[in-house]
Amino acid sequence: MEGSSQSEAPRRLEGKYLGMACCWALGLATLVAWNCMLTIEDYYYKLFPKYHPARLLTLIYMPFAVVSMAILTYYESKIDTRKRNLSGLVLFFLSSLLLLLLDLASSGKGGIGNFIGIGAIAGSFGVADALLQGGMVGDLFFMCPEFLQSYLAGIAASGFLISALRLLTKAAFEKFPNGLRKGVILFLVISIFFEFQCILVYAFLFPKLPIVKYYRLKASTEGSNTVSADLAAGGIHINQEDENEAKRHERLSNKELFFENIDYAVDLILIFVLTLSIVPGFIYEDTGSHQLHSWYALVLITMYNACDLISRYIPLVEFLKLKSRKGLMIAVLSRFLLIPAFYFTAKYSDQGWMILLISFLGLTNGYLTVCVITEAPKGYKGPEQNALGNLLVLCVLCGVFAGVALDWLWL
Repeated sequence: MEGSSQSEAPRRLEGKYLGMACCWALGLATLVAWNCMLTIEDYYYKLFPKYHPARLLTLIYMPFAVVSMAILTYYESKIDTRKRNLSGLVLFFLSSLLLLLLDLASSGKGGIGNFIGIGAIAGSFGVADALLQGGMVGDLFFMCPEFLQSYLAGIAASGFLISALRLLTKAAFEKFPNGLRKGVILFLVISIFFEFQCILVYAFLFPKLPIVKYYRLKASTEGSNTVSADLAAGGIHINQEDENEAKRHERLSNKELFFENIDYAVDLILIFVLTLSIVPGFIYEDTGSHQLHSWYALVLITMYNACDLISRYIPLVEFLKLKSRKGLMIAVLSRFLLIPAFYFTAKYSDQGWMILLISFLGLTNGYLTVCVITEAPKGYKGPEQNALGNLLVLCVLCGVFAGVALDWLWL
């Protein structure tokens, strides 16, 4: 019996690396649609030059994301995670498809009507973000840290790969008649196809991995009510006695969890307040004209996203990971020195210094985000970890919203 249990344990944890790949892909899917909209801002500035699309579309997106996330966080213990995440993925897919169809139907024309339609799609992206990002982070908080790190790296990869793809499509179609629009259409088609693939990954592959089944079953026995459909999709059914036993577990309230982790919450808010007060609005509108001309903003966005992605892997090296709660707070507050640095660089320096500065912004954003989020869920049971994951995603979105609003001060 002892030998049997020892041989069974490794089997329960099989599929770790495939699970990490799935989490990376699902992180990519979380923001690929929104990053598409941000990365084709050069096209939208041609269609809507008077409407500040980089700033306005982000400002439309954020209230939908924050309000939806606040509601979902309040009811997180009663919401089935599988249905929530699939709803987010499907909404991203349909909204991206609608964005393409809107452009095709209008033949790439500007006007207030088309801009309102694009704004409505931006709002739907905000709802989808709240559904998927909060659901995934809450779900991964009670799994192994490598899954969470892979998901966060995938989110950053969405920005980098979309930016790189946008540079390629812009270069490929630059000399064609109406080449900018043709590049955007190809770009959107590729992104929509990827979103559809991620729906299949989450629906049919991820829940069937042995390691995922193990962690979800463990969370269920600790009192989590959000994993039932995922367990059923993985071929596991909880009997009534197990459910009754799980319900007897006590857990901290959301308020208690928030105050126990208030420094982590403040860290995340401040990280994204600073980042979103610069990216994308400042980059598109306030960095001036340089030798790169129409390529300048795209290069800056790509460099930011590349460094954000690279830095999310740095905490995997144990001695490079910042774990001190006080140290994290000091590092987060120190980033605000970048505000005068960006101001004087935009006013007095050339494009090389701006590229260097935006790269440092990306490095610190990704590194600190992973350090904070992977340290926070320790010492809690499944239901509390899921709730804390939702709370911290809400803090991220609040920080993004505040940053987007403060971005207008650069004008």
